[in-house]
Amino acid sequence: MYRRVNSGRFIGLTTFLIVVVMAIFTWVMWGMAKQVFVLSDVMIQMNENMDAMTGAVVGMSTDIKVMNTTISSMATDIHTMSGSVVSMDTSITGMTSDISVMAEAIPEMNAIMLNMSQSVGKMSYDLGLAAYAFSQPMSYMWGNVMPF
Repeated sequence: MYRRVNSGRFIGLTTFLIVVVMAIFTWVMWGMAKQVFVLSDVMIQMNENMDAMTGAVVGMSTDIKVMNTTISSMATDIHTMSGSVVSMDTSITGMTSDISVMAEAIPEMNAIMLNMSQSVGKMSYDLGLAAYAFSQPMSYMWGNVMPF
């Protein structure tokens, strides 16, 4: 047995197997180191992305605060506008009532204007006769006692 252990073949084979096992171990360790290197790169990239995302969230928070202020202001303006719309609705209702009264009064006004126009026509005729009577005083003497 001693001879076998010390023989060249056994030592060569054992050395070869040790070299193979060490090569496999080195290859496995190299693969693991490569994966750790990739993992560290991923972690660094993820950290940069987290920083960027944090900045975006802070910017979004600021935008939401501004938007909240704008919405509050808009709500106040809408409330004011609502009061103005109610007032305008009341005014339009009153205006509709006034227009209805005017629509009823216009035919009467037309009739009154027609009567007034007729009266002005008669008055102008009478003024013409009176002017003729004053310009022709002798007309009283010849048959026409009351010329108008």
